[in-house]
Amino acid sequence: MRRRNLSVVLGAVAAHNPLGRPLSRADVAARVGLTRAAVSSLVDELIGRGALTETETAPDGRVGRPGRALSVSDRGPAGLGLEIGVMHLGACVVDLRGEPRVWRRVERSNAGRPVGQVLAEVAALAADAEAEARDLGLRVEGRVLAVPGVVPNEPVGQVDRAPNLGWHTVRVADHWPDPDTAPEPENEANLGALAEYWNAEQAAETFVHVSADAGIGAALVIDGQVFRGARGFAGELGHVPVHPDGLRCVCGARGCLEQYAGQAAVLREAGLAQHDPGPAGPAAAGDPVALLAERAGAGHPPTLAALDRAGRALGLALTSAVDLIDPDGLVLGGTYAELAAWLLPSVRAELTDRVTVRPWPPEALRSSALGRRGPVLGAAQTTIRRIIADPTLLSVG
Repeated sequence: MRRRNLSVVLGAVAAHNPLGRPLSRADVAARVGLTRAAVSSLVDELIGRGALTETETAPDGRVGRPGRALSVSDRGPAGLGLEIGVMHLGACVVDLRGEPRVWRRVERSNAGRPVGQVLAEVAALAADAEAEARDLGLRVEGRVLAVPGVVPNEPVGQVDRAPNLGWHTVRVADHWPDPDTAPEPENEANLGALAEYWNAEQAAETFVHVSADAGIGAALVIDGQVFRGARGFAGELGHVPVHPDGLRCVCGARGCLEQYAGQAAVLREAGLAQHDPGPAGPAAAGDPVALLAERAGAGHPPTLAALDRAGRALGLALTSAVDLIDPDGLVLGGTYAELAAWLLPSVRAELTDRVTVRPWPPEALRSSALGRRGPVLGAAQTTIRRIIADPTLLSVG
């Protein structure tokens, strides 16, 4: 019961608008329905665990002692998010307020490279990010790694397959310098969806979040929780067939969405594909997404046609998701968010034409403001959410 009450009190302070009136212990008691004495004891413990701080408020001219204001600490407990993309590595540290304090991103082709080499570089990036966080007075309490692959419910800590990296049955701790500090892997699409839910101003409770890098991933959030499926394989939207007799996919099937709306497919159709860097497929020089956006913004006809084709294929796949799941909304994240100006019209057109068994307002489809930062931010914030749910995870003193 005390663990639950600690969570309730910490959650109440965390949810308080920092721009509003300072939140006192009495305010918290009124919000959570506990006695002032009980809340005072809980607040003292949360301060001792480094989760809350309490400061005097500025005098307001009234008689009596100055007020005291509670806030979630911006020092001490923090979460570290890491990411392995096909063409990059990333790291992010967030404080207990969920605010990003450290960002790192390294452009690097990871497809086909030895697993141990990739994870050693991620570990080095993690160490750099943690060192910077310590300089800011932050202490990493948990580590989560976003990967573009299938992460099963069991066994914990394993990536079953990440085809665009060339990974099969990888246990992260086996390749980490210190197994005790190895990050917990999670599917990048799931983490991007959670970041959207936790950070969007008006996030739907039930929605489908779809994103793309070398592959295409989707996550279904139901009542604020990611639906992982019976074994953790849910969300493989990139391998939904949109042309049953179409192009052969790397998964072995034909006509998968990835072959029509994936990054490599769009670059190829836009005439921007250059040299093949390995199993990930063709890539444009520099940042291919920025190149696509630049060409589309300049009105480059092949690029506009490629994005229209990708949007229609994506709309076809999402029609099935809408009819099957009946979500409140659809969110385009990752690279799709950065190309949304050209993708959204054709996706909306397909949805309007094909979703006929239920109302589907155009505004139910939107792009994420997080762009490609979603997965690594979600990875970092996962630890913070766990701490708020169970503050006893933090040591006292």
